Amino acid sequence: MDWLGIGVLIIGIAFAVLVLILIKPLNNLGNMLFSITKTTDELPQNINVIIDQTKGTLATSRETLASVNDQVKELSPLFYIVGDVGRSTQKLSSKLVDVSESMKSNTESGKNFIDRHDLEGLYGVLTLGYYLAQKRKDSK
Repeated sequence: MDWLGIGVLIIGIAFAVLVLILIKPLNNLGNMLFSITKTTDELPQNINVIIDQTKGTLATSRETLASVNDQVKELSPLFYIVGDVGRSTQKLSSKLVDVSESMKSNTESGKNFIDRHDLEGLYGVLTLGYYLAQKRKDSK
């Protein structure tokens, strides 16, 4: 055997050892590729199921939204009425506040006039007389 034969023999033995070492990882790689193939084969069916469920959910959402819109349309006049009542009540209460403020200022000026001229007793007597006259009139 010459040197060339020995070299080829060593290369052959190294290649055989390499093959024996790589058998298990290559086997695992083959199993993994088989698993990936199986998963990707099921993927279109899974996507179709998901798409069908999504379509159903969107259809239900659309129906629910249409129902809510109809109910809001039915309630809108009620909300407008409540808003109008609120604005009217606000205007009325504003007017009442204005009237009460003016009465307060009027009674305040009248009270000041009575206090300046010491007329409390006279007004008290007049008020009592008016009250008694009203009671006598009511009792007849």
